Amino acid sequence: MSATGDFRISGLQFPDGFTFGAASAAYQIEGAATEDGRGASIWDTFSHTPGKVANGDTGDVAVEFYHRVDEDLDLIKSLHLSAYRFSIAWPRIIPAGIGEVNEAGLAFYERVVDGLIARGIDPVVTLYHWDLPQPLEDRGGWTNRETSYAFARYARVVGERLGDRVAVWTTLNEPWCSAYLGYASGEHAPGHRSELEALQAVHHLNLAHGLALIELREVVTRPDAKFSVTNCLATAYAADPANPEDVDAKRQIEALQNRAFTDPQLRGFYPPDLLEDTKHITDWSFVRDGDVQLINQPIDILGINYYCTGTARRGPEHSTEGTPYPGATRVEAVEQPGPYTDMGWNIAPHGLYDLLVATHEAYPEFDIMIMENGAAYRDQVVEHNGVKRVHDPERVDFLLRHFAAAHRAIKAGVPLTGYFVWSLMDNFEWAFGYAKRFGIVHVDYETQERTKKDSALWYANLAETGVIPEQLAGGILSSPGRN
Repeated sequence: MSATGDFRISGLQFPDGFTFGAASAAYQIEGAATEDGRGASIWDTFSHTPGKVANGDTGDVAVEFYHRVDEDLDLIKSLHLSAYRFSIAWPRIIPAGIGEVNEAGLAFYERVVDGLIARGIDPVVTLYHWDLPQPLEDRGGWTNRETSYAFARYARVVGERLGDRVAVWTTLNEPWCSAYLGYASGEHAPGHRSELEALQAVHHLNLAHGLALIELREVVTRPDAKFSVTNCLATAYAADPANPEDVDAKRQIEALQNRAFTDPQLRGFYPPDLLEDTKHITDWSFVRDGDVQLINQPIDILGINYYCTGTARRGPEHSTEGTPYPGATRVEAVEQPGPYTDMGWNIAPHGLYDLLVATHEAYPEFDIMIMENGAAYRDQVVEHNGVKRVHDPERVDFLLRHFAAAHRAIKAGVPLTGYFVWSLMDNFEWAFGYAKRFGIVHVDYETQERTKKDSALWYANLAETGVIPEQLAGGILSSPGRN
């Protein structure tokens, strides 16, 4: 028996054609924040606001992907990855959010896409990874219905330019973060604290997703292109499954984080229990006739991001104003058992398995891809005989166990077709600035030097062979039939 349960880890073979990739986001890696016509985003404003981001860090320079495209694409190829997921910065394409299109921005992403294809790597594009153009936020941001239509126009512009080459289109990344962390708790840009605004943002993000798909399907010409959305779904448990109040606390969390997005996107309705839970905040009159039909557009892949689990129990009466879950009442989070990553998140591969199985049972007609999974640790560069190395056995172990859980889900019948590790490189980690390192490639932020961590070497082995390698005491790996 292995440490992860009743199944063997090393030697597990993934199906032929399984996608092994890595992921990133524009504001976290690109830098060049004011170059070549790029406009300001809400994250430019937020990060430059004192006290919002750790150490006063910003994405102005990030890890200079904008100026190191060829180097970084070569790096991806050296890891034997079959796909790379990256996001397009809306303010680099349409600086004001609406109006004039910036040709230099389109040319940059054309270079990225063409460079990936030339190296045999599928481009997987995310259209929105949180960098809303600031002029649109000045008009209300995601609380304003017009932002949804502006997003659709932006999607069409990008689709017209890159639609003959991109393999997978993802409309939104983790809209729950944009809505709840951006407009309820204020932890993310634009930093508002309003339960009503958060729920308005939920709907307008969903609407943007549907409208964008309509536009993309009109202009994308690659015959085998696939369309998707990526949600960060909660893997929630009741503290006491026999206690109806704890079970209801879990239900509230799942309604707000999961079904507030998946049900309108995939089923064409908002959950009745969500509407009931939040009726003291809003009557949802901002949902107009026909909106849910616009949202419920066909997709090919349901993207899931997974990092950790949560356990809910019924707590005392308290105000939820300013929390990430508007409308939740008497819900308390139970501290999860360790071990933990540097983010303080618990390491729970079983949660990934449970989430994949539950999602497939709820929405059985969709293929699933893990669009993000990874871990932050306090990595150190060491040098041996002039060669720099980063030994990160905790991250290797994390990935090994989560890939094993994914393999187990496939064996259980989940149509899981791909897995993107977060992240390709260390980068700007939102409100944590540069204090948290998720990358499988280390970045020296002073010199921008890239160094493959042991986890990158481990993952390259898996991507090349399709077989989960072992983790050896020496820090590097082997797999069956491979020296």
